[in-house]
Parts: sequence; structure tokens; C-alpha cells
Amino acid sequence: MSNMIKLTIDGNEVQAPEGMNLIDAAELAGIHIPNLCYLKGMPGIGACRLCLVEIEGSKAPMIACNTKVKEGMAVNTKTDKITETRKFVIDLILSMHPLDCMTCTKAGVCNLQQYAYDFELKESTFTRKKFGFSIDDGNPFIKRDPDYCILCGRCVRVCRHQGTNVLDFMGRGVGAKVITANDKPLQESSCTFCGSCVDACPVNALLEADRWRKGREWEYEKTRSVCLLCGNGCDISVSTKEGRIAKINSGGADGSVEKYICAYGRFGFDCLEAETRVTSPMKKVGNELKETTWEDAISIVAGKLKKAGASAGFVSTAGIMNEDALILKQLAADVKSKNLDTTASLYSDADSLKNESADIDSADLIILAGLNPSQWTRVLPALDAAVRRRVNSGARLIVVNSGNTNISAVAALSIKGDEAKILSEIAQGVISKGAKVPKEMVHALASIDPSDDAIKGAELFMAANNPLIFSSPSLYDASANLSLIKGTAVAVPIESNAKGVILMGIEGEGKSYKEMVGDGMNVLYAIGELPLSKRPKTDFLVVQNSHLTDIAKQADVVLPSAAFLEASGTMVDYMGRLKCLCKATEPAGQAKVHREIFMAISEALGKEIKEPKDADIKKALKAKPKVSLKSFKKKEGLDVNPQEMIESINASVINGSRLLWIKESEKAMAGV
Repeated sequence: MSNMIKLTIDGNEVQAPEGMNLIDAAELAGIHIPNLCYLKGMPGIGACRLCLVEIEGSKAPMIACNTKVKEGMAVNTKTDKITETRKFVIDLILSMHPLDCMTCTKAGVCNLQQYAYDFELKESTFTRKKFGFSIDDGNPFIKRDPDYCILCGRCVRVCRHQGTNVLDFMGRGVGAKVITANDKPLQESSCTFCGSCVDACPVNALLEADRWRKGREWEYEKTRSVCLLCGNGCDISVSTKEGRIAKINSGGADGSVEKYICAYGRFGFDCLEAETRVTSPMKKVGNELKETTWEDAISIVAGKLKKAGASAGFVSTAGIMNEDALILKQLAADVKSKNLDTTASLYSDADSLKNESADIDSADLIILAGLNPSQWTRVLPALDAAVRRRVNSGARLIVVNSGNTNISAVAALSIKGDEAKILSEIAQGVISKGAKVPKEMVHALASIDPSDDAIKGAELFMAANNPLIFSSPSLYDASANLSLIKGTAVAVPIESNAKGVILMGIEGEGKSYKEMVGDGMNVLYAIGELPLSKRPKTDFLVVQNSHLTDIAKQADVVLPSAAFLEASGTMVDYMGRLKCLCKATEPAGQAKVHREIFMAISEALGKEIKEPKDADIKKALKAKPKVSLKSFKKKEGLDVNPQEMIESINASVINGSRLLWIKESEKAMAGV
């Protein structure tokens, strides 16, 4: 824990952690120091000069964003001299900025507008300048209008900090401009359309492409939630107007750059209104699906499940919420079936996903074993961004992979080969350097001869105070063995709540997912977006999903479920953190939350399932195995292609929204 420093800001005594800058320290006391270029979570650069403050004993004003707190420091943030300097800066910026605040989409959240108001500036006292830069709006996601740019550099810095490196400055002084490589449109650059630049921009220079006349900021209802489209489980802020989603921002939209969401999570929400949405129950009549009532659909499904009993099977995506998982488990028990499993079993065993929670922000060494996260292919993109941010903040990275990885470019050490073997060699390298390790590990690795690269990896590992190992679930045992020496090991699943559904007790006691969709069941109940396109061998198929997918079209009964922004509950992200999801909009048509459907079926069976309470969730979260020495061997039969699976389970989101543009653009560039 950091030492606390006592100082005075505008006459108020403040306690702040050692090393904190004055902007953040003042915020602790409820004092705002004006700034345009500062990004919370990144070092200050002092570009805008708005954050100048006077410090008693100093000859000249100091820049608050990169001045650290000191014991006994006395700071004044609102002297006449400082106020005049800030007013001069805003006045100068206004002379080069469009003054169309009446119709500007960013009105109400524009930092420049706020400061102009604070300093009573209606017009600039300087000669007006207009550059007439061309607008970049050739993609359906982000609109760039350089005429609004104030050259604060926030977009450039956040893009560079997360490793995408798309934006940079061209020129110097008043005529400078933020551009992509060769000043190409975003879609012709290496942009991933994550939109981090949009969150960082304090004015109207960067904006969601479809925002025009979709509401002003003060008209939106803001809901904090979590994205469920992949294993990252990113924090999001959802803005709605009149019940419809207008935009989604990262959970760090309050000014922090330590949050990230990819294009799928930011722009895929329009799939909620896609033509493929299922808005009412359906049953097969002849060879066609026809709409029916909930009462009829529930009665049919309950009757089939009751008759099937132990020969009924339940397969679900691992992206359902904890509450849904608990009630689904109870429904299967009510039917007297042990055949309950999720797609998590395709790439992980249960124990691998019951690991400890971790904090990447405190890691000084990161090991990526058997993982290839990428912002560009959108496979665990937030992990890729988080690792690159830590590397840019001084952490070291070791990549252990049998294939080529993009993230190796920022690694201190990249070792290519059999991952389990390399991890065992690193452990043996640690032993050879005289480190104290469990005796069982010494015996288990006695015959291992570490390579030179493994020795280098062992040296980096020994030098670290807080190493963090991210691995594919198939390599978790080998990674966990290293964490017995020090640090933490985390298995990273492909789906958002894979850890949660396992901790809720869905571990596949009966037939596995593969067995149920392959060998055939009397009744098969499929929940959520599954990587299935052909009907499994089953006498009766129930599909419960938000969209009419290929497999849903082949079902005997289709039950319309709420989509991921239409329900509340909890989930566990890949770092082991319990997160709350809040409903941002009402379910489409007659769609119901997963657990509501399960409870209705149970009631039709003559049973009663009660809604889980917080205590039920917390109790289930304690089901974690004891950490002990495991095999260094890679678990076989658990590997799937992450990109193919993510795209398969998100097919409705991709094909039902503007995200399809990305896929079509990628195919065109690949010459397909």
C-alpha cells in the first residue's frame, strides 16, 4: 500500500497516495483542476497548459498533471493569474474551433464548451481561423472531423497506449493535424474500430458515426453493465433514450483509459432490432415454425421433458448469467436428468476455471501461455489491450506459444514450441537458479533440461515481484505449478461467464456437450447462441435463444429469450471478479429472461424454483479447488479455434448489425 502524503489544496487539507499527481489529488478533495489533455491512468504531458497551478515556494506556475504530491505542499488552483492564463488558452482554442454548440452532438459533455462557459467566453477575441479539413466518415462506426480537433493528443495517446498505434500527429503548431498512416481513411488503416479514441476525445472531433439527431447527452439514461460477447466480460456504459439504445461506451468513459471494449461490444447493439430477432414463442406445424402462445409452448416443452426424464439433455452457452445457470441446474434436477453441460467443456475442464482472482494492474511480469489475444482479429481483444498497456507502463512480457502471435512484438521474451514443455523448463530453470520450490516439483522436473530461452524466462520470473500467468485452460495445470513458486495463474476462457457457470455447478455430471449433440438424445434443450448449424440427432429439439439462428430454424419449439442488454444478473469475468449486469432496455416483443423461462417450465412440471439471492451466488463462488502441484502436461481434447468459436456464438450479433461490414471488409481485403 502506498504511503499517504498530506498537503493543502486551496486551503483544504488533503491526503493522497505517494506518487499521485495534483489533478487526481485535488479530485480527492472535490476540487477540479481544468485540463484538456490529461487522461486518468496515464502520465501527464502538460500539452494544453490549462492545469497550471501555483505552489507556495515555487518561482513559476507548475503543471498539475505531471507534478507529484509532496509532504506539506501548499497548492493554489484558482489565483487571478492562473485564471487569466486558463482563459487565454481557451480563448485561443475557440478562435480555431467551430462555434456551433447549439447543434453540436457533444453539447453537454464537451469539455471545451464547459470551460468557455466557466470563463464567460461567447466568442474568441482572436481572429477566427478555419482550416477546412475533410471529414473521415467512410465507415459505419466512427466519424472524424479534424476541424473540431483541439490537438489535445488524447486520442493519439490512448491508441498508442493500448498498442493499436493507428493515430499520430502530422505537422506542428496551429496547423497540426491528427492523422492515420499516410492520412488514409480509418477503414484503410489498421484501425480495429474499438472506439477508445471516441471515449477519450473531449470535443466533437471523434464521434459515433450514427449519433446525429439520436439524442443529446442530457436526454440519455446511463446504465452500467457488462458485455457478454466474449471471455473478456468488459465493463460498459449503455446510453438509452425512450427505451432504445443510442450508444455504448467503455466502462471507463469517466476519463480513465484503463477500460476497453472492442467493436463488437461497442457497436453490435443494433442486432437487438435485427430481422432475425425471435419475439414470440414458435412451434413446428408440419414443416414450418408458427407463432404460438407462451402457455402452449411451455406446456409442450414441459410435457416432452417430463416424458423423457433421464434421457433429456440440456446444452447451454457459457455466456448465460449466474442466476440463469443456477435455475437451469435446478430445472434439470426437476426433470431428473444429469445430462447438463455448457460449451465451456469444449475448451476447458471444470477445475481449470475455478482459479483465483487476479489484478493485472499490479503485475510486473506477464506470461501468456498458449494464448493469442488480438485486437485485430477480436479474439480476447481486451486482454491484448490490457497486456500492451501494462507493457507500456513498464511490465515485462513473456509469450509462450506453439504458433506465431502478434503480441510477441512487444514481448521481452518469446519462446516458440510446445507450451507445456516450455513451462516445465522455465520451472526447472527457476530451480537451477537456487530458488525455493515445493519438493514435489523438484522431483517431478528432475529429468528436465531447460533451454537457453527457458533459462532467460526463469530469470525474468525470479526478478519479478508479482508475476501473472495467463494461459489457455488446457495449459492451466502447468501454469498453476509455476504460480506455486510465486504469482498467480489464470485460465482464460473463450466465453464471458464460463467461470461463472462452472462455479454455479454446471460441470457435466452426465453426458457431455459433445456427446449430447453428437450421439443423440430423446429431448435436447439448447440454450443460447451455440456453435451449431445442423440439427443434432434428437427426437425433439427445443431452442431457447434471442435470434432465429440456423439451428433454431430446425427446432420443434423455439422459446424467445432476452438478449444480453435486456436482462439483469451477475457474471464472473476471466480475472475471477464478480460483476453485475443491469438491464438497459426491455426485452423485444414477448421475449423473457432465461431464468424466467426455466421457472415457468418447472412450474408446469409441478415444481417451484425460487429466484436466486445474492447469498446463493456468493456461496457458489466459494467452490474453488485447493492449489497443489499438478501435471505439467497439456490437457488433450480441449482445444478449439477461438476465433471460429467466438464468431460462431456471436453470429447473430455480427450478421444482425453493422458489424457485418467489418467481416465483409476483411474478406474484400483478403481477396476472398
